[in-house]
Amino acid sequence: MVVRVGVLGATGAVGQRLIQLLDPHPEFELAALTASDSSAGKTYRQAAKWRVDSPIPSDVAEMTVQATEPDAIPDDIDLLFSSLPSSVGAAVEPGFCEAGYVVSSNSSNGRMDDDVPLVIPEINAEHLDLLEVQRDERGWDGALIKNPNCSTITFVPTLAALTEFGLEKVHVSTLQAVSGAGYDGVTSMEIIDNAIPYIGSEEDKLETESRKLLGEFDGASLTHNDMAVSASCNRIPTIDGHLENVWVETEDELDAAAAAEAMEAFPSLDLHSSPEPLIHVFDEPDRPQPRMDRTVGGGMAIAAGGMQETPFGLQYNCLAHNTIRGAAGASVLNGELLAENGYF
Repeated sequence: MVVRVGVLGATGAVGQRLIQLLDPHPEFELAALTASDSSAGKTYRQAAKWRVDSPIPSDVAEMTVQATEPDAIPDDIDLLFSSLPSSVGAAVEPGFCEAGYVVSSNSSNGRMDDDVPLVIPEINAEHLDLLEVQRDERGWDGALIKNPNCSTITFVPTLAALTEFGLEKVHVSTLQAVSGAGYDGVTSMEIIDNAIPYIGSEEDKLETESRKLLGEFDGASLTHNDMAVSASCNRIPTIDGHLENVWVETEDELDAAAAAEAMEAFPSLDLHSSPEPLIHVFDEPDRPQPRMDRTVGGGMAIAAGGMQETPFGLQYNCLAHNTIRGAAGASVLNGELLAENGYF
């Protein structure tokens, strides 16, 4: 069955990446696009300043952009992908859920709400059952699922592979690409020949979302993982690909070889967008690198390498494409998980 879908916030950077992924998707039919009031009524070609690294799909280019409100969405749309700014998402996403739409959202609002599943399908697909709690508590016919922040999704799969060793403390330092800030987020004068050792609210997202993602759901409530997480976030002048340096202290002894084996063996899923393997482990000490490795697994895999034992636990590096695996691709994958579990 082909699922009819729409994109909320279709003209922005993540919205454009969603369109790039959804237009050829065999399970989804892109049937609705929304944007701001200034864009509503225009063709998508007129409304969007296309910046993705492939041509704008010709069929999408002539679609009419609608206002971002439930009444503007056809009743036969089953699933909405949201790439709205968080302030807008907080205001409008609940209305779409109340109207009966299932929303797979990349926006940061609501990620830490107790009844909103924050999901990486290969890591915690069972948290999707939290939607039943959500519907009971909020009285929604629709539902709201979130994918995590682009920096969180980079290192959490590697942590999930190491949970068998008993995670106790995690320290992560990120080297984040400028595309994570949006097209107008960082000026050239700020970032060229520079690095910015602060990204507002980013450290908190890594420290809290990671513990929720690796938490336990008992059918009624979610208990967050009790590991300690400390993050330092830095913006660097790469275009795409978040590189992260991670130090992990575990209850059981963990060496570099065992960590590499656990990551390589960590299972993926049989969803259309889920890569095989989920984690690509490099033997070379100078990999992964953003320019070289951000598109591994079609941009949906996590790359890891540089594993070594240190006085502060196991140290390694990991990398993900921040606008594919870290944003649009993560929302699409959550949509595939929803479809597989019969949510529409």
